[in-house]
Amino acid sequence: MKSGLIRSLFAGVVAAVAVSVVVSGQASAAPKIPCSTAKLIVPWGPGGGTAVIFGLVVEALNKAGVEPRLQMVTIPGQGGNKGAKVARESKADGCTLFALHQSAITSYLNGRVDFTWDAFEPVALLTHTPSIIGANKDVPYDDVKGLIAAAKASPGKILAGGTLGSTSHFIFILFEEASGIKFKHVSYDGTRQRMTALLAHNVDVGEINVAAAQKYIQAGELKALGIATPARDGRVPKVPTLGELGVDLVFGLDRGVMLPKGTPADVVAHYEGMFLKAMKDPGLKRTLEAKGNSIITQGSADYRGHLEKTFETLKSAAIKVGLFKK
Repeated sequence: MKSGLIRSLFAGVVAAVAVSVVVSGQASAAPKIPCSTAKLIVPWGPGGGTAVIFGLVVEALNKAGVEPRLQMVTIPGQGGNKGAKVARESKADGCTLFALHQSAITSYLNGRVDFTWDAFEPVALLTHTPSIIGANKDVPYDDVKGLIAAAKASPGKILAGGTLGSTSHFIFILFEEASGIKFKHVSYDGTRQRMTALLAHNVDVGEINVAAAQKYIQAGELKALGIATPARDGRVPKVPTLGELGVDLVFGLDRGVMLPKGTPADVVAHYEGMFLKAMKDPGLKRTLEAKGNSIITQGSADYRGHLEKTFETLKSAAIKVGLFKK
């Protein structure tokens, strides 16, 4: 695959999420949801970027007095698929929600599960978090140019940590295709485990982000070799883009909220309004942005369209690099 094609595949994803919508036509009365506290399933472990983000969102919602109240429940395992299966099998009554990002798509494309985003009802897109190619502090290179040179000198020897079938694995497959190198891939179950492996020097490189790794980058405990954004990120202005360093790749996580398939439309609308209102809170916005996230919201209908486009974009990329298993 030519690097320009990779950029064309993913630039559309980034552009598509750079939209903010206002919900209209909300239900005039609160729907009947048969629980005083609803579960928001996060299919990753505590301490990872997704759990950090949704923990803050849930806290803000509960402080605002939402009904039903929300409780974040982390169900890690199987690269996010264990929690996804639990959410998929839950009753469509509004008492269970699901935190989703592109791993729900990449796991399907890799053949790890037989369902993807459309097994759920989209509620709202909330945030975008750009990916960074990270490395342990003792590797002999300081940017992706050095990484590429080292990988070409020792093909298949550099250890890349990721979660098999997830976005953290997918980005390195695309990186290989864009740069003409090969890694030795090592699988971990989530962000926290991957970060631990990087910090312990068990792997050389791994996908990280500002939300989960900013303090380690600032302390010099991890190296940020390049960020997968079209332009430099103001929160880490010293980190060059991959494009600046010759790798034409844009990548990041879009996090949103889903409900089980078949959830009534008035329940979807209730949660849609609840989450979009929460994301306008100045305090929550400042906190999330300080942790490396962009607030990029879409309501249910636009989020559905975004997921459809994202699926086709990732499917095209997976076919090009031989990852599509269907």
